[in-house]
Amino acid sequence: MTHFGIICPPYPGHLNPLAALARELQSRGHQVTFLQIPDLEFKVQLEGVNFYPIGQTIYRPGSIAETFAQLGKLSALEALRYSLDFCQQMVEIVCQDAPKAIAATGIEALLVDQLEPAGETVAEYLDLPFICVSSAQVIHRRADVPPFFTSWSYQNTQWAKIRNQIAYSLLDRSCQPILRAINHYRKEWKLPDYRHIYASNSRLAHISQQPVAFEFPIPDLPSHLHYVGSLRNPSAPLVQFPYEKLTGQPMIYASLGSVQNTKQSVFHCIAAACVGLDVQLVISHGGGMNAEAVRSLPGSPLVVEYAPQPDILAKASLTVTHGGMNTTLDSLSYGVPLVAIPITFEQPGTGARIRSTGVGEVLSLPKLNMSSLRLAIERVLTEKSYTKNARRIQQSIQVSGGVARAANIIEQVIQANRARYSVSDMRGIPNRIV
Repeated sequence: MTHFGIICPPYPGHLNPLAALARELQSRGHQVTFLQIPDLEFKVQLEGVNFYPIGQTIYRPGSIAETFAQLGKLSALEALRYSLDFCQQMVEIVCQDAPKAIAATGIEALLVDQLEPAGETVAEYLDLPFICVSSAQVIHRRADVPPFFTSWSYQNTQWAKIRNQIAYSLLDRSCQPILRAINHYRKEWKLPDYRHIYASNSRLAHISQQPVAFEFPIPDLPSHLHYVGSLRNPSAPLVQFPYEKLTGQPMIYASLGSVQNTKQSVFHCIAAACVGLDVQLVISHGGGMNAEAVRSLPGSPLVVEYAPQPDILAKASLTVTHGGMNTTLDSLSYGVPLVAIPITFEQPGTGARIRSTGVGEVLSLPKLNMSSLRLAIERVLTEKSYTKNARRIQQSIQVSGGVARAANIIEQVIQANRARYSVSDMRGIPNRIV
């Protein structure tokens, strides 16, 4: 059995799928420990996974909530720029404290989220095997694949490749503070510099929770990249929901995730767009609205702070979302089409995949208004192609394997890696497995 450590951004959209993968590995007898900032201890333990704190000398308790609050006020490139300081701080936390935490806990291999590249640097420094996991969309860093923060469609043409490369260069330039922080440690640890952000060096395996059908038609994908579908399984927390208030009308489920849920103007627009339609709107705001804001919503939506999302989506006819990967995949797991309003980070790229696979409509946040949103909702509810395409993705998710397949891949590559270095030991080469 193996002791796995998990290094990922401290956001629910990354913690939740990796916690599901951790529970699957634990059910097979492995030990799994999250290495995270102290604020996340209760959340991780509630998910039924071991926790070890890092960043206690750098991180100021409570600052993640302040970061979320500020990010909730921003969108598009402004949110990306604001997050740079926090991402740079996470590099310092991971590089300073993760090696000591790994030694103290006896961790033997790492599962590293693609959006926390400092984790790969620590693995290389300690000569630990590591598997890259994409909780959001895979970041390919290929000229033919549009960057994750754009809404561009996939076009394997010369002009599109030039456009993409320019955008990637701008990304690298804007992320120089993060790259400098990583490369400071890489130089100290005698590792080659990172030239590009989010360009994973994983060679054992790269696991994505997208199903392959929810990806651009990218040719010549690497053999170690595996699209396993949604990383989901039951977790301990149970969310109460007023089922008795469901009317039996076609249900529209609306959520803006865990960071963008303070955008009350978007919730107001969603509620206004549903007024007069023969639907029941269910809004889950994740604590982003107070009682006064809820009372001010047009119509009579059923508003809750949290909803048991999979159970509600099983009853839904349409999801209105910011384009977060988890809500998008949860919806498609039940064959529910979407109307997406991407806000920032990888959400425009998810929206591009929603559009290219025909599972929904995508609206621009700066141009969002009640009329355009109502038209999009009516179109997706009435045109059968959206539901047909969503059910096609649902079938892809069902056969992709999910956490069980991801765990199988992880076990196989770790065992093969261990066997390879055991053979090397016989030739006088030290075993690199801690």
